[in-house]
Amino acid sequence: MEYRQLGASGLRVSALSLGTMTFGGRGKFALVGDTGTAAAARQLDMVLDAGVNLIDTADVYSGGLAEEILGDALAGRRDRLLIASKARFPMGAGANDAGLSRHHLIAACEASLRRLRVDHIDLFQVHSWDGQTPLEETARALDELVRSGKVRYIGASNHSGWHLLKALGVQHALGLHHYVSEQIYYSLQERSVEYELIPAALDQGLGVLVWSPLAGGLLSGKYRRGVDPPAGARQLSDWGEPPVYDQEKLHDTVEVIVEVAQEHGVSASQVALAWLLGRPAVSSVIVGARTDEQLADNLAAAQLELSADQRRRLDEVSAPRMIYPYWHQRATASDRLSPADLSLLGPRPG
Repeated sequence: MEYRQLGASGLRVSALSLGTMTFGGRGKFALVGDTGTAAAARQLDMVLDAGVNLIDTADVYSGGLAEEILGDALAGRRDRLLIASKARFPMGAGANDAGLSRHHLIAACEASLRRLRVDHIDLFQVHSWDGQTPLEETARALDELVRSGKVRYIGASNHSGWHLLKALGVQHALGLHHYVSEQIYYSLQERSVEYELIPAALDQGLGVLVWSPLAGGLLSGKYRRGVDPPAGARQLSDWGEPPVYDQEKLHDTVEVIVEVAQEHGVSASQVALAWLLGRPAVSSVIVGARTDEQLADNLAAAQLELSADQRRRLDEVSAPRMIYPYWHQRATASDRLSPADLSLLGPRPG
């Protein structure tokens, strides 16, 4: 397993990490999985054997049950694992049971600590944007959690480019602890983060944690043109993430993934994961699985090396179209581009 710096911080995380959205199976999360404590402990042993050192969870997963199960499964393993959690979404019916207010963030962190049965969270992330709470309030609350020792590092998730840079600006201006990472959706099915969020990570020294790298199973090779997907597959359920706006492009992308997988004699999932591991700014790709077999297959992606030609083919079939102002910058400003700019505006396949 390769270990990478989490952005400009001193923390080293494994290139693959384990997600726990499948833990619990309470409420709508039953559509994703229902991993119990025994199976969760087995998964932790599997990822530890593979060299994984980061586990990602969130308070909202199964209404807190995922954190409780992870807390049970951590017994005897805590010292070898970094724990990342998130807060923002409703955890009750009260008016203050959601958002990024000081009240909710501190209460949410303390509740996660109790469920996880740990004395600190290694990476505490705001799970999404809150446009109604002053950023200064959110920033000071997160800084207080770090200074209290309850949290070691902080990060953001599901922000737009301007949300992220505004938050960082406030944190730096006030001299507070600042985000070291962003957790984003990124896959061969949807590469729109390359417009703003990947360049922002490169420019600001943020590590990138990738969620749903297989696009909710769409890139597993099960969803192909003219082939009926298996009964009970998640994308046939009511989960609905991620949305698909161009079915034909998705089918074209999956065909190339399957071709490359056949060239290596591996699964399509491994190819999709290996492609992400080679993208700029990516610190860790979060994998999860309903079964031990799926998890073992995903973990094997850490050993897969794609050739330059295979990467070119995958890049070409999945490339996002060049939107404004980027096509204009490429045409008029190419003499003065930074490395962050070049992650999008540099040479492209085709």
